[in-house]
Amino acid sequence: MGGDHGPSVTLPACRAFLDAHPQAELILVGRSDALQPAASWERCTLVAATEVVEMDDSVEVALRRKKDSSMRLAISQVKPGPDGAALAQACVSAGNTGALMAVARYLLKTLEGIDRPAIATVMPNQLDGHTTVLDLGANVDCTAEHLLQFAVMGSALVAAVEGKANPTVGLLNIGEEIIKGNDTIKQAGELLRNAASHNLINFYGNVEGNDIFKGTTDLVVCDGFVGNVALKTAEGLAAMLTSIIKQEFTRNPLTKLAALVALPVLSRFKRRVDYRRYNGAALLGLRGLVFKSHGSADAFAFEMALNRAYDAARNRLLDRVHDRILDTMQALPASSEESGGAPQVAHTA
Repeated sequence: MGGDHGPSVTLPACRAFLDAHPQAELILVGRSDALQPAASWERCTLVAATEVVEMDDSVEVALRRKKDSSMRLAISQVKPGPDGAALAQACVSAGNTGALMAVARYLLKTLEGIDRPAIATVMPNQLDGHTTVLDLGANVDCTAEHLLQFAVMGSALVAAVEGKANPTVGLLNIGEEIIKGNDTIKQAGELLRNAASHNLINFYGNVEGNDIFKGTTDLVVCDGFVGNVALKTAEGLAAMLTSIIKQEFTRNPLTKLAALVALPVLSRFKRRVDYRRYNGAALLGLRGLVFKSHGSADAFAFEMALNRAYDAARNRLLDRVHDRILDTMQALPASSEESGGAPQVAHTA
């Protein structure tokens, strides 16, 4: 029900996803009338909701007032029951990001050793691949320990979905030298280097913003403020370049001819920077898999988010995150005085 377009986009995307994945099943959650077109679909179950979290609803409204919302019921599908099993292995929503994170955290809780969930997604790089970046807006203010947690969770994500057993991790900074950055970044660098010395992560070192698109590391870790700015800047740049390409086809006969000659190259470039292909951000650190689709996603983009969630569930992402966090907690235990009595992924430098 969420996003800018609702069922007019999500239902066609779901239909295409089912056609492409004969082993998959979907549970569609929303208002009964909106779900009616999917009533006869095979491998599809409908769950009726009487309320919808709107894009401008506050977190309080989503949590306390709309307890029968499609968002809340959808997240409930991935919450384990008394027998330890859940009705679904992953949840995908294009709805209100703040509400989705708040409701998911309230219903699913965080994994042991995780303070805050983080949003992770991929950005295209010049190696004809992509770089995973987190956090992208869930946590504006982060401690060094949070950044270590992000690195551990992100490594599990890349290992599970991309099949890279030992992905490289970069810490986003204003320079490569370890003496650069604010106190939090310097402390995070110490924690990450220490974790690397215990073979818990494959830490490359500090990276700069352009390294995301160079593909210097498989994973880039940053706080949510910086990550969200980087993401929106990349999307804006991709849209601008696509617009320029279109303009060249209509400027004058000479540029039209040049554009036609370069059409194969331009088409490949447009495809590589098309942010729709990279849609589907993981909310890491929860006791269940939740993926956030871009609110403005069209049917193709929303299908990509479904694909990403499906791959994560199929490759046991949740178990891998849990195992990596547990290994890190055992190798780098925090003192109860530092963590307030709760287990944290931290280290006393």
